[in-house]
Amino acid sequence: MNSISISIKKNQVIIKIEDNAEQREIISDLKKKMIELKNLYKDDRTPILITGKILKNREMDEIQNVIKRFLNVQIEFDSPKVLGLHGIKKTFYKEVATSETKFHKGSLRSGQRLEFEGSIVIIGDVNAGAEVVASENIVVLGILRGLAHAGAKGNKDAFIEASEIEAVQIRIADIVKEIEKDEGEIHKVKTSAYINDKDELILE
Repeated sequence: MNSISISIKKNQVIIKIEDNAEQREIISDLKKKMIELKNLYKDDRTPILITGKILKNREMDEIQNVIKRFLNVQIEFDSPKVLGLHGIKKTFYKEVATSETKFHKGSLRSGQRLEFEGSIVIIGDVNAGAEVVASENIVVLGILRGLAHAGAKGNKDAFIEASEIEAVQIRIADIVKEIEKDEGEIHKVKTSAYINDKDELILE
């Protein structure tokens, strides 16, 4: 069975990658298909859109390099190319337990940014002016004062946990919560953020 299928629309060639395809198969099938595509293209410059499977940045680069070897055309990915606030193009769900995790030892200072395609565990504080962006979960063993964006590629099952959340704003997937300080009442320590079944970002 082919790991990729190609369809041609008016202004675009669409390459769909099967969700469960392995990267080796994808590259191997792509090389075979590229020979056919090259004959089809002649001097054409129709852009290519790659859709289907959620790809890691490294896999996207590999696929792009294979196509570029055969065709000099514009290549776009339906899967977000970059993590971060502009990367939310596609919602996907992935088992939390199987996400890759990056451990960062020490606190993040103002101006520092940590980004990872998986979960991030910070052994320290995240100070105001620092930024943490993860496509899965964020766990801070200290105090979270900076910007945290979990589920940055649209995963609403992601969560943020910290010994104390003091940030002015947090994000999970495409949902943003501005956090107001508790005025006039006893300050309640908030340690968890998640999205409930009504698509509301809950802070507890």
